[in-house]
Amino acid sequence: MTVPANLPATGVDAFLAFFVPIAAGVFGLLIGSFLNVVVWRVPRGESIVSPPSACPQCGHRIRARDNIPLISWLLLRASCRDCGARISKRYPLVEATTGVAFALCAWVVGASWLLPAVLYLVAIGIALALIDLDVHRLPDAIVLPSYAVAGALLSLAAWNPGGASNWTALLRAGIGGAVLFVVYLVIVVVYPAGMGFGDVKLAGVLGMYLGWFGWGALAFGWFAAFLLGGAFAIGLLLTRRASRKSGVPFGPWMILGALVGVIAGGPVAGWYLTLL
Repeated sequence: MTVPANLPATGVDAFLAFFVPIAAGVFGLLIGSFLNVVVWRVPRGESIVSPPSACPQCGHRIRARDNIPLISWLLLRASCRDCGARISKRYPLVEATTGVAFALCAWVVGASWLLPAVLYLVAIGIALALIDLDVHRLPDAIVLPSYAVAGALLSLAAWNPGGASNWTALLRAGIGGAVLFVVYLVIVVVYPAGMGFGDVKLAGVLGMYLGWFGWGALAFGWFAAFLLGGAFAIGLLLTRRASRKSGVPFGPWMILGALVGVIAGGPVAGWYLTLL
């Protein structure tokens, strides 16, 4: 990105504050389109690179002009150009959700080295939540590489080239990841019917991010996952849409709980400490 050279310092900040969320939102639409491929292919053990996307009904390869996020779905009136098969609303919803989420993250975080790490978490969070809802599984193909990717991106944010470094936050992220991994591991060992080992592996990644944002975020993010997941399970029982033996995917609630922890963990921890 090239910033106009004649803008004063305050003008540059205003320009970035306006431009970065828009750019992130457009980028999020493209990532959302890619996530639709990931959500469909990864659980099936298929390559996310090849073959190119095709209509699941007629098998015709999707043309480039029919693969523009949101716009193509609207222009095609939610139907395949070749066979007329209906295209699920889920595809544009995933694209739009990812675009909006990226834009909001860029608006909150700003043009900083932390932004790539946050956007990566949002992307894998959306993919893993949908996959867990579909097949009740959190694929290692996404979770395990995230340790390295998240570690590298958070290290870059801690280094913060051109600004003040924040190695304390990186150390806290490492501790947070280890703590949350161990906590979930103990839960699985004590009560293996309650969740799977995939949740344990995801907990380590989420713990890194929660730890980065603070101990309050880590504690409240962990608590919020069980609070939200439990409330959802109780709702299913009350409406008789599930029984006590029904399996409820916990990954989406872990991810949503982490979001709540990042947003509200610090203020809630501060409020609790004032009571003490």
